[in-house]
Amino acid sequence: MIAVVIDDMGLNRTLSRRAVAMKGLTLSYLPYGEDLPAQTAEARAAGHELLVHISMAPEGRENAGPNALTPGLPADEIARRLDWALGRFTGYVGINNHMGSRFTADEKGMTEVLTHLKSRGLLFLDSRTTAHTVGPIVAHRLGVPLAERSVFLDNVETVDAVRRQLVELEAAARRDGMAIAIGHPKEPTLTALEAWLEQAPSRGFVLVPLSAIVRRNLTARG
Repeated sequence: MIAVVIDDMGLNRTLSRRAVAMKGLTLSYLPYGEDLPAQTAEARAAGHELLVHISMAPEGRENAGPNALTPGLPADEIARRLDWALGRFTGYVGINNHMGSRFTADEKGMTEVLTHLKSRGLLFLDSRTTAHTVGPIVAHRLGVPLAERSVFLDNVETVDAVRRQLVELEAAARRDGMAIAIGHPKEPTLTALEAWLEQAPSRGFVLVPLSAIVRRNLTARG
């Protein structure tokens, strides 16, 4: 089983539409995109599962976007920012973090986020932008449905580099029985994916929405 998540959706409309035209993806939309109800309705009609791509503070000085979650925010402000993001469109099954190498390592902040998700019945995909993430530990403690990224597809933005990462993705799926890739609506990523999505089933891989892997993980844990 392989889930391919394309996040950073909704800003570049041309490339976002190209991702929507593909089959078998999970699409994660930034909450500060424009016209999100229409964009996401189109994606759902095309058969894609949806996430909200929640901005969280990175270690560096990059701007994570409006209403980003940062360590030290009071609980009511975390809730306000989450409610704003989660109110931008409907029909999603959960969230994953946009950036977040600093915030996902903050246990207090992540406890607030995941408690909020649990109250809404949502899952958390940890993009694993840092090895120090506490997301899985907190999610298991709170009983929040969890998935974790296996492979980033496009840290290097060339078609050949993405193809090499897809080979890594297949290896992870063979080893573990499932794997999750995260990529972005970029020209090289989509070009490599278009061919790979056509060929993967013939090599024994089943493309599934992210929630299918989350259910598999829950069943495996008993």
